[in-house]
Amino acid sequence: MVVKVYGPFYASPKRVLVCLVEKEIEFETSPIDLFKGEHKDPEFLKLQPFGQVPVIQDGDYTLYESRAIMRYYAEKFKSQGTELLGKTIEERGLVEQWLEVEAQRFHHPVYKLVVHILLASALGFPSDPKIIQESEAKLGSLADLSHLPFSQHLVADLGKEHMIRDRKHVSAWWDDISNRPSWKKVLQLGVFELPK
Repeated sequence: MVVKVYGPFYASPKRVLVCLVEKEIEFETSPIDLFKGEHKDPEFLKLQPFGQVPVIQDGDYTLYESRAIMRYYAEKFKSQGTELLGKTIEERGLVEQWLEVEAQRFHHPVYKLVVHILLASALGFPSDPKIIQESEAKLGSLADLSHLPFSQHLVADLGKEHMIRDRKHVSAWWDDISNRPSWKKVLQLGVFELPK
């Protein structure tokens, strides 16, 4: 059975796609254009009542929230593809710890940077320099991170590559993680383009 992934080819859906590639799970994508409001379509809201992406359908099973989807497939296909959860309970604890650090400490400020630097004009509001400065300061205090999609925006789209490159260990982590074959494959699936 082929997993169906709903969402655009950027941000959180890429988190799910890279997990599926690492676990060697067949999938197909169903693009959802957030700029056109497709995530608020009544049919999509039957799958995800909050109108957010990504959503997966695995047969009759529907699941949303990217980190929940990743955990689900990492566990369901534990013996297939790359081991993502760790081999011991202690390793699993560290995986969970860093997923929480990413979700609670990294995601919010980097999301604000993406919105205010990359998307503000497309969404019809001015960038807020204060939010950009505060978000950049919050990110500057973090160590190694596990967030490919938004780190990709920092490096490729926001002109903030220095936030990774100026930190020796984070830079080494980025070089390692961003060169994984699974991430390169996900990047080939589609690129983020602002609406015209």
